[in-house]
Amino acid sequence: MGNGREDMSDKKTILLIHPPISKPCEPPPGLAKLIGALRTNGIECRAFDANLEGIYHLLGRPITVNDTWSRRAVRNIGANMESIRSGQAFSSPDRYKRAVMDINRALNMAGREYGFDISLSNYGSSRLVPVQSRDLITSALKFRENPFFPHFEKRLTELFAEQQPDITGLSINFISQALCAFAIAGFIKQYFPKTRIVLGGGLITSWMNIPGFDNPFKGLADDLVAGPGEFALLSMCGEQGPCCSSSYSGYDYGDFDLSRYLSPGPVLPYSASRGCYWQKCAFCPEKAENSAYIPSDPQDVTDDIRRLTGEIDPSLIHFVDNALSPKFLRHLIKNPPGAPWYGFTRITPHLADPGFVRGLKDAGCVMLKLGIESGDQAVLDGLQKGIDIKTASRALKAIKEASIATYVYLLFGTPREIRASAVKTLDFTLAHADLIDFLNLAIFNLPAYSEEAKGLDTVEFYQGDLSIYREFVHPMGWNRNLVRQFIAKEFRKKPLIRLILNNDPSFFTSNHAPFFRM
Repeated sequence: MGNGREDMSDKKTILLIHPPISKPCEPPPGLAKLIGALRTNGIECRAFDANLEGIYHLLGRPITVNDTWSRRAVRNIGANMESIRSGQAFSSPDRYKRAVMDINRALNMAGREYGFDISLSNYGSSRLVPVQSRDLITSALKFRENPFFPHFEKRLTELFAEQQPDITGLSINFISQALCAFAIAGFIKQYFPKTRIVLGGGLITSWMNIPGFDNPFKGLADDLVAGPGEFALLSMCGEQGPCCSSSYSGYDYGDFDLSRYLSPGPVLPYSASRGCYWQKCAFCPEKAENSAYIPSDPQDVTDDIRRLTGEIDPSLIHFVDNALSPKFLRHLIKNPPGAPWYGFTRITPHLADPGFVRGLKDAGCVMLKLGIESGDQAVLDGLQKGIDIKTASRALKAIKEASIATYVYLLFGTPREIRASAVKTLDFTLAHADLIDFLNLAIFNLPAYSEEAKGLDTVEFYQGDLSIYREFVHPMGWNRNLVRQFIAKEFRKKPLIRLILNNDPSFFTSNHAPFFRM
């Protein structure tokens, strides 16, 4: 490590880790962004996708099974994974569902041997709660009990033997990654104590914005980083290069074996902005965290994507922005990225313009994710969504006519909603069922530290000092149990809606949905 951490004039080396579990269908864009920024500034860095490799490790070990389904699932692991990677599984929803469900069954059975509930999109423990700091510390201290330990022990030992990094960063974006991330950190702290352990990512950012937060991980993590990680890492390396000024540093996916991810061809995740350009919704976690909207220059983005498409030849580009702005969409129409793409966008008058939407189609758009949320205009207005339900209706029609798939998000149980509002959402969905390809139904989770939460009677949602949501007593009696009953017994029971819900790809949801419409 040269002359030690205090000598910031020496060039540092960095190892970046993407921990289990997240959906193993595409490489982690956050790490690719960090690598691009670091290498642009002359910092030597490497990446380790412990999620993808860990899943392959578990599925490659002998798995104890004692039922017909599990035996079939284990026997066909290789064939099912190849079926997804080749695209053959997408020839029919039934074939796809069987392949994915069988892979998940095998993974779940492998996890059970260690006492954990593992799926292709989640990681659960009956003993440890990922929003309880003491349980995360326990996971770090008892890292040998983690089901991925045999693999990350081997791989990290190899990586540190090749070159011991001065800084090891773990990117933790989802609650499903927390317990494994801390197990990995605990292993590194014990066996490689000279490396500086840095925890960052979306989940860490949310925790650090909890009022009164006082780092409970001292002694394990040397640094916690809120927000964009490249600025913090460059500062730790003593650099104030292009990334910290106005120059654009693109994405670098060179450290990831794109052929191993569970999608038919390489998927290129990319973000053209940070934060949300709307920033007005009530109960918005990002608003509570004061996350600024920072768009990249559209031409820089499309230039970088074209460079990447030349290197990677992606089957699909996934824009992972909170919402693609109308300005950026107009730029894409004039400057197509060179491969099929999809992303999330807000309902605006632009999407109700048939000419605009045809332009998106001609530019390669295969699917749009749309947060319509409610069919009741009063609810939308009360939540400051900035959505006009009549515009949403026209937009769905224009998008359908342009042969772009729609993945519609609906949200039930908000403080502004009552049963009559939910019925209006049901009526809206039925009236537009022929225009909706995929549906995501969610029950509202109250961000614990939003300004609006102060006016509600709340109780703990999850028991833990790091919980960022709270349960609440609905001001008009439309409580969570009633919302669940409505969704299960009325909304889902409608034949037209049931047909749409059956289209949703198991576990991979919107990440795989475009492949059924391409």
